[in-house]
Amino acid sequence: MNRKVLVVDDESSIVSAIAYALRREGYEVETANDGEEALVKVASFHPQVMILDVMMPKLDGYGVCRRLEDREDIGIILLTVKNELVDKIVGLEMGADDYMTKPFEIRELLARVKALMRRVEKTSQPQDDAKSQAIVNGALRIHVAHRTVTVGEEKLDLTPKEFDLLTILMSNPERVYTRDDLLDRVWGMEYAGGTRTVDIHIQRLRKKIGDTDQQMLQTVYGIGYKAAAPEAGGMS
Repeated sequence: MNRKVLVVDDESSIVSAIAYALRREGYEVETANDGEEALVKVASFHPQVMILDVMMPKLDGYGVCRRLEDREDIGIILLTVKNELVDKIVGLEMGADDYMTKPFEIRELLARVKALMRRVEKTSQPQDDAKSQAIVNGALRIHVAHRTVTVGEEKLDLTPKEFDLLTILMSNPERVYTRDDLLDRVWGMEYAGGTRTVDIHIQRLRKKIGDTDQQMLQTVYGIGYKAAAPEAGGMS
């Protein structure tokens, strides 16, 4: 499987440096200099991971994320010159999987790309019989092998991180996970972000699966989160 990365930034020096480093690591790389060009490249290049600058002409990084909200299996790392928590939260709420603040170390960026690529690549890996089963809770069904989630007849559009987080929780109903535990299991040791990332993704999941009363994904105050016991069925 080709490991494809799209690098999007309006600063040519940054694009060149990142692309050079990625190619040395064996990645297939395409570049774009603005958000509109990025969308064209996504459609033609089909990257597994996109490194996306926030502040760009024509269409900024947030706009690209909005336009790709129905994406499947594209991991997004946002680059921003801002270091305010609210800017990071906005990026994650737009569907980004990770973020880095400029200036950054290329080695750290490569580590994050590697970690995110591993998770995205799970989509194409053969699944054993246990993983080919579906996890069911009421109208919610997680098709593990195909990495898809449906509620009733509706297929949900989840990011790779959202899918992994939901699957971990729903695979072990009533088990309480701390935020640190979920951060480690879903984002990996390479991720340097805070546990607020977990809260944001839980909020997004609740909205997408229609868990407005928080009965399915429950907050364990002062600790973390757990999934409620299945209403009917379970593994099928």
